[in-house]
Order: sequence, then C-alpha cells, then structure tokens
Amino acid sequence: MKKRYRFMLAAAMLVTLASAFAITASAAGDVAQAIQGTWDAAKVQVQTVVNNVVFPVVDMILAVLFFVKIGTAYMDYRKHGQFEFTAPAILFACLIFSLTAPLYLWTIIGM
Repeated sequence: MKKRYRFMLAAAMLVTLASAFAITASAAGDVAQAIQGTWDAAKVQVQTVVNNVVFPVVDMILAVLFFVKIGTAYMDYRKHGQFEFTAPAILFACLIFSLTAPLYLWTIIGM
C-alpha cells in the first residue's frame, strides 16, 4: 500500500512539474507584451501625476527654502555687513530648473 501512494505522489509531482514548464514556455512571449502594453496605457497617467503633483510640490519646497534663505542671509548681512549669496543662488537655480523641467524632461526620458 505504501508503494501505491509513493507512485501516485511521484506521478502527481511529475504532472505538476510538467504543467508548470508548459505554462511558462507558452506564456514567455506574452509577459513582455503585457508589461509593455500596461506601461503604454499608464504612461499618460504617470506624466499627468508627475506634472500636476510632484513638480508643484518640489517647486513649493524650493520656493519656501529660497525665501527663508534670503531672509536669513539678509539677517546675517545686517549683523555682519557681508551678504552671502551662494546658498540663495543655488536654491534659485534649482527652482528655475524644477520650474522648467516639465518642458523638456519627457523628451529626454523618451516618453
């Protein structure tokens, strides 16, 4: 009786293993097309979310940091008599870069 169960178990495992390989072999070409089709459908939504949510949030953070840094640089100027413009200039350049990024970013990425 034990031999019978071992044979049935071995046969079930062999059928399962063979079916797994058959499914994988037949679906191998469809996976890439399914992913590409899904990406093509979602590409417009990704662009919309990035343009309408991500870039405005980054712009707002950079603008707040820029004006805070201008304020602290002015306070330092009043205290020490020397205006440090490096940090505000870097923040301003980053702000301009992020404000104009949606105009050229998607062509660079290829979307």
